[in-house]
Amino acid sequence: MRSVRMRILATVLVLAGVGVGGWQLLPAEGNTGKTITVGTADAVTSLDPAGAYDAGSWALYSNVFQSLLTFEPDGVAPVPDAAQSCTFEGTDLTTYRCTLRKGLRFPGGRTMTAEDVKYSFDRVKRINSDVGPASLLETLHSVDADGLTVTFHLSTPDATFPFKVATGAGSIVDRTKYPSAALRKDDGADGTGPYTLTSYTKDKEAVLAPNTHYQGDVTDTGRPVVLRYYADPNALEKAWKGKQIDVATRQLPPSVLAGLSPSDPNERVSETDSAEIRNLVLDTAAGSPLHDRGVRQALALLINREELVSKVYEGTTDPLYSLIPAGITGHTTSFFDDYGKPDAHKARALLVAAGAHLPVHFTYGYAQGSGAAAEEAAELKRQLEASGLFTVDTKGYEWTDFQKRYASGKLDAYAVGWVADFPDPDTFGAPLVGTGSSMKNGYSNKDVDRLILDSQRYSDRSRTADDFSQMQQIVAEDVPLIPLWQRKEYVVSIEDVGGGQYLSDGTGVFRLWRLGWI
Repeated sequence: MRSVRMRILATVLVLAGVGVGGWQLLPAEGNTGKTITVGTADAVTSLDPAGAYDAGSWALYSNVFQSLLTFEPDGVAPVPDAAQSCTFEGTDLTTYRCTLRKGLRFPGGRTMTAEDVKYSFDRVKRINSDVGPASLLETLHSVDADGLTVTFHLSTPDATFPFKVATGAGSIVDRTKYPSAALRKDDGADGTGPYTLTSYTKDKEAVLAPNTHYQGDVTDTGRPVVLRYYADPNALEKAWKGKQIDVATRQLPPSVLAGLSPSDPNERVSETDSAEIRNLVLDTAAGSPLHDRGVRQALALLINREELVSKVYEGTTDPLYSLIPAGITGHTTSFFDDYGKPDAHKARALLVAAGAHLPVHFTYGYAQGSGAAAEEAAELKRQLEASGLFTVDTKGYEWTDFQKRYASGKLDAYAVGWVADFPDPDTFGAPLVGTGSSMKNGYSNKDVDRLILDSQRYSDRSRTADDFSQMQQIVAEDVPLIPLWQRKEYVVSIEDVGGGQYLSDGTGVFRLWRLGWI
């Protein structure tokens, strides 16, 4: 879920379809101190960066915490934020050194040092939360701190490490406020980002004030903002139509999104392609009804994405046939090539060859309030059971409970969205299908792991296309997950508020400071 920039990346991939158009807007006179209220159906798992790896939490981190690096709008290479400069030492891509800006101060008044950076990275790996971002730092072996200089030692060459530094996993915390081996439990957050969190009520709202002491890449720390959290898209729609919020993002119901019009004089609508995808993740562990590869391949042969997108999402998402979405280097159509047309006869043959008892029964979980997740589950259940080859028990869970259930292997299958951490295909590799991935579905393939490591050796990220093409073909054969769709990103605001196009632009940074009264 986020981003970074580095000069080592001379030729970085281009997020081809993930662009942002929009207006150059100046704040209206007299409105610079007026609060902007933003509504979202995303949830915050934890205020502690060591304990969350989800879009809702990382959106808040983008504003409250600083990482050494960040992305500018539409950026594809990381640039310094809390750092004054960063660079790889030597040519083997295993030593990465950053120098901090001078005078960065936490809300309590402490000056940030390299020790705080080291502490922040060390505790993410030490805590290793089941729903945290530790898997992103798999190549990080150790961190050294000396004054304002921090040095990262990597276990293998990793040209993508600067990208990972710029994500929520790289959020720098005040080492005197966060326990070294456990998550912080209160409702506070001590970071040096563009905003200060002045109050927080779980599942209700986060109140943010511009950080007057901020130093970094952001030139204007913006207006006061209240982030309001809603249980589901329908509740967000009600708040928007009831004029309780000035901006609505992630996500209004598909029926509302399909009816939005950029020509409506009463609102501003931003519609962009994005690198957000949704997968049906399958438990490959021994004992799971989906353990056999032939059973998983049969599932892949029965899903009709066009019907799913049309019936459930009303054309606001696009069918996806690959692990890596369109617009990202390495995108292929491996699942279309192998399973493009639903075929119950071929699926039955695969199940018989696998020795499966028909119909195969499995459980399917989803997060309540996550887009049209319930409607999606019902449609997939209908498609699979219509073949007579599967019976599916579907159930929705509260977001935190859902995360805990899939992380502990209690679901045979589950659907989950994936927001790009940074604009590089690596964010769809190790976190999704590498051994020990954040999907927690027991999948492991030595060839996939080798290709992931090989791809990380290239500073010129365009050279990774062949590695990722091979990886996606293996994934299509093994089917540890089934790609479902790729989202279009929508932000709608009242006509007096501009800058909504900067909230979701594919870089992983949620720029509340770009919102302004006009």
